Amino acid sequence: MSTKEIHYPLYKKEDTDAFFALFQNNLANFVVIAVTMLGLGFPASIVFGKVIPGAAVAVIVGNLYYAYMAKRLAQKEGRTDVTALSYGISTPVMFVFLFGVLVPAHALTGDHELAWKIAVAAAFLSGLVEALVSFSGNWIRARLPRAALLGAIAGVALTFVAGEMLFNTFSIPVVGLVSLAIILVGIVGKIAMPFRIPASLFAVLAGTVLAFALGFQSPEQIREGLANIGFYPLIPSLAPFEGMSYLFGALIGILAVLIPITLYNAIETMNNVDAMAAAGDSYDIRECQAVDGIGTMIGAIFGGLFPTTVYIATVGSKEMGAGRGYSILNAIVFALAAMSGVIAALAAIIPLAAVAPILVFVGMSMIGTAFVSNEKKYYPAVALAMLPYLANYVMTRFNNAAGEVVAGISEGIVPLGQGAMFTAILLGAMTVAIIDRQFRQATIFALIAALLSFVGFMHAPALAFNAAGDFAVGYMLVAVFFIYCAFATRTAATAEDPLKKAA
Repeated sequence: MSTKEIHYPLYKKEDTDAFFALFQNNLANFVVIAVTMLGLGFPASIVFGKVIPGAAVAVIVGNLYYAYMAKRLAQKEGRTDVTALSYGISTPVMFVFLFGVLVPAHALTGDHELAWKIAVAAAFLSGLVEALVSFSGNWIRARLPRAALLGAIAGVALTFVAGEMLFNTFSIPVVGLVSLAIILVGIVGKIAMPFRIPASLFAVLAGTVLAFALGFQSPEQIREGLANIGFYPLIPSLAPFEGMSYLFGALIGILAVLIPITLYNAIETMNNVDAMAAAGDSYDIRECQAVDGIGTMIGAIFGGLFPTTVYIATVGSKEMGAGRGYSILNAIVFALAAMSGVIAALAAIIPLAAVAPILVFVGMSMIGTAFVSNEKKYYPAVALAMLPYLANYVMTRFNNAAGEVVAGISEGIVPLGQGAMFTAILLGAMTVAIIDRQFRQATIFALIAALLSFVGFMHAPALAFNAAGDFAVGYMLVAVFFIYCAFATRTAATAEDPLKKAA
């Protein structure tokens, strides 16, 4: 039987809005990387000559491959409305690599060049682990309830995407509010902008013009950005392998950070691919995790030191009606921007308040999808799975001072935020099992939570035996209670059914 040939466009007008959303997300991460590393004393030759180009290579590889996957899915299903997966640097993982890998490496060696080599070695190893994890991706996905997966990622959307970006929107209200109104009218209200300019582009232009006209951006910022313009070739190196010996030597403690954050990254990809399946485009989770891992390894060979992931922004792109063109354009633009140093210039010219509203919309879409993609009876599971990321957000924003800052609020905030992805999924999964009266499944999830707490994947700052003993005991007691519930419900069902009782 022959497959009907369809015309799946290389680019369409809806791709423009999605491109700006994805580009802004990636650009924001690149700017944070550059500012942070320069602030830590790393020379511009490493930051703009190695790290930014290497990270861009990972983004390029993944975006082009996901555009290919979208075309393949469109041909397979005979549809032209397939949206390519959004892809880039994982923001939470980026912070872990900056402050949990790069900073300790520099503190030990006192050498910026060597610290960079150790960090890219860690990124390469992280990519390898995720590629290996991909073999079990679909198996795990089939055994975790959708409400738990989407609820966990909606927690990320509420805090780190919609919430964080709404804060940035209000940081310069005369800029952010206007840009937000344009996004809401153009994308949510579906009303055309002047001269048919895409709403996201119009919001960025209007916000940027307002920022300069009202003095929130100065010409000096443009000059500082343009000073970094130049030619930065994409050159592979042996740096990951040169730094590997330190990971299994003096810095072996970094592996305790590396392993859980890599598993987190793999689960983040799994969640986001599942969210896209709920929106109508079903991709193979194993292939996506493998692409993320391989993309990270290739990026490390070119100097990048940050793992990549499928973004939750994909659902927002789907809502915009994007295809594969936005992914291809993102790859092309980042190749040019990284090689020319224009990323620094753009970061200096465009105020964050002008582009943040785009990601507010993305976060809104993701939260909505988590609910509409599940039956109403599972809403409590979705809501509960979202909550651990409120604690994780507080921790991330207060960094090492979180314990002292939030102590007066609640002692439970920090442990709840540690390993939030695992906690969110398992609490959501237990709730789904309870709703369905599948108490044996609930018991299994509780026992898994006890194990992860015991070894430090949840409710603890690092891996160790008996890392969060109180939580492990708590989950064990919960498992015992679920066993009782399973026995009680089975006994009650038998009492109500005479045939079962006779049997």
